Parts: sequence; C-alpha cells; structure tokens
Amino acid sequence: MSTSPTSVLALLLAGPLQAWGAASRFSRRTTESAPTKSGVIGLLAAAAGIARDDDAALAVLAALRFGVRIDQPGTRIRDFHKAMHPVTGKTMPLTERFYLADAVFVAAVEGDHALLERLDAALRSPVYPPFLGRRSCPPATRVDLGLHRDAVLEDVLRTVAWQASPWYRRRHHHPETGQLTVLREKQPGEDTPADTLCDQPLSYSPAQRRHALRSVVTDRVRPPRESAHHDPFDAFSEDDDL
Repeated sequence: MSTSPTSVLALLLAGPLQAWGAASRFSRRTTESAPTKSGVIGLLAAAAGIARDDDAALAVLAALRFGVRIDQPGTRIRDFHKAMHPVTGKTMPLTERFYLADAVFVAAVEGDHALLERLDAALRSPVYPPFLGRRSCPPATRVDLGLHRDAVLEDVLRTVAWQASPWYRRRHHHPETGQLTVLREKQPGEDTPADTLCDQPLSYSPAQRRHALRSVVTDRVRPPRESAHHDPFDAFSEDDDL
C-alpha cells in the first residue's frame, strides 16, 4: 500500500434521478447500483473544462483512486423511451432507459492535494454544469462535500456524515446493525478479494469512447453521525406514509 501523503475530495451525488451505466449499448441503457468511476471522473473533467478528446488531461484525473458510499440506494425505474425526429418527423428507435430514483451517494477521489484543490475549486465554479450520469439528471444540491488533506479514501468514506434524507434515516437507522455499503478501488498490492468493473476511463472522445477493467472491493461501514442535510420534500409533509 502507498505510504505517501494523499488528500481526498468528497462529493455529494443526490438528485431525483441518476443513471450510471457501465455497459449500456444501443437501445437498452442500464444503470449500475452506484456511481461509476467513469461517470464521476467525467463530472470532474467537465467542471474543469477538459475537452472530451483530451486523453492526456483525462489520464491525470483517471489516475485518482475512487470510492463511493451508498447512503440511500434509491429505486431502480425503467423509462420506455419513444421519440420523433424534430425536423423529418421520422420515428426514432424505441429505447429502454433505466434510472435510480431518489438515491444519495458520497463519492470520493484520492490523490495529489494540488490537483484535488483545483478540482474542488472547479466544482464550485464549473466550466460545464455537473450531471449525475446523464445530462437529463441534474444534482439536487451542491456537489462538493469538502477537501480532506493528508487523508485516505477509506477513512473519509467511513467518517463523512450520513447524507441520506431525513425520512430515510428515520426508517433505516439501526445503531447496532445498520451498515452502509462502500465500493472502493483496490490499492496496489492489496490482496483483498475484489470484483471487476469496466469503468476505468481511457478516452471520452465521441469518435471512440474507451474504458478498461478496474478492481472494486466491497466494504461495510456503520452510518456516521447524521448531518443537517436539507430535504426539500420535508416542506410538503411530515407523514412517512404519504
């Protein structure tokens, strides 16, 4: 494992809809159960104004170690998508598009402090607006969740406050047994069993998007101290059954 000091940039990914595809093709656009590294690095690259065909600049961001905590898994929904060409009036191919509704995640990237400092500033003043996997999925709140100096990914994902909505925390907070799932990138030399996911970005070029396999370790952590996260839907009702 690396012994050099690193910093960690944490992000809050919350919105009415999210879609994080790792194997979407043609007419069936699926979503993973949590944000992909490709999707989050793409969000950071867009905020920093990196062009889609600038593979050299992307490589610097793709070298960051990535992890995500599932604070509120949401509900998987399917959109049967029908569209018509606005000019010709021709019916376009029917598609199925899958989304995560009402999900909340804490994502984090670990690496050089100066780089993360620039990305943190870019998130607060982005060149291109952030979206949660698809352009039709804007975030419900600010994405930046703080820069942690001389920190490691695992510690930040274990200690950042639980960001789930108040109604979800009331229903699912079990002090003795409650746990949150963390999906984190395997460290070099680590022998922990891991799954593989094809979401390591190599190029976002429209001519040929390319990804590589990445090792993902699954951990479980206790929900950290609750935050004062604001849920706009609280204004409509306090009744969980509505």
